[in-house]
Amino acid sequence: MNFEGLEKSIGYTFKNKELLKQALTHTSYAYEKKIESNEKLEFLGDSILEFISSKYIYNNYKNLKEGEMTKVRAEVVCEDSLYNIAIAHNFSDFILIGRSEANNKGNLKNAILADSIEATIAAIYFDGGLDEAEKFIISNLKESIEKSTKHVGMKDHKTVLQEKLQENGEVSIKYTVIKETGPDHDKTFTVKVEVDGKELAIGEGRTKKHAEMDAAGKALEKLK
Repeated sequence: MNFEGLEKSIGYTFKNKELLKQALTHTSYAYEKKIESNEKLEFLGDSILEFISSKYIYNNYKNLKEGEMTKVRAEVVCEDSLYNIAIAHNFSDFILIGRSEANNKGNLKNAILADSIEATIAAIYFDGGLDEAEKFIISNLKESIEKSTKHVGMKDHKTVLQEKLQENGEVSIKYTVIKETGPDHDKTFTVKVEVDGKELAIGEGRTKKHAEMDAAGKALEKLK
C-alpha cells in the first residue's frame, strides 16, 4: 500500500516505511499474514502521548492546578479525541485489517482508529525522534487543549442541571437517544432529557456524551 497521502496529511514523511506499515497493522491482519501487529507500538505511543501532552499543558498553562491539569489531559487524551484525529487524517483508508474485521467495517471502529494514532506516534518517534513525535501530537491536540482549559474547574451542564432540578428534592432525570444519523465514522446523535417523564430539551452531538451535554445546556437555558 502507498502511504504517501497519509504522510502528506500528518505532515511527516517516513524514512522507514515499514514502521508506518506496522503502526497501521491491526492484530487481525497480522494474524492472517503472520507478521507483527501495532500493539507494541501502541503501548509505547500511549506513554509518549501522555508525556508530551502533560509537558505542553505544564509549560503553557501555568495558572492550572495539578488536578485541573489532570482533567484537561484526560479530556484530550482519550479514545474519542484520538478517533477524531484519525478521522481528520483519513486513517480508515490506510488501516490494515483482516477479513473478519473488514466484514465488520473494523477500519471505522473507534478503538481501532484510536489505537492506530498511538502506534503512529511511536513509529514517528523511532523514525524521526521525539521532536517529530511532539510536533505531530501538539499540532493535533493544541486546539482541544485550549478549549478544555477554558472550562476546566467548571461544573458541566449535566451536573448543574441535576443540582438545579433537585433543589427541592429528588427527581428522576433521564437522557434518551432518540435518533442516530450519518455513517459509522461520522455519526450525529440526538438526545432528549426528561425530568419525571416530562421532556425538557433535545440536544445533538458527535457522541452520546456531547449530545447529552447539549440537551442539558438547552434545558438550563429554558429554566432561566
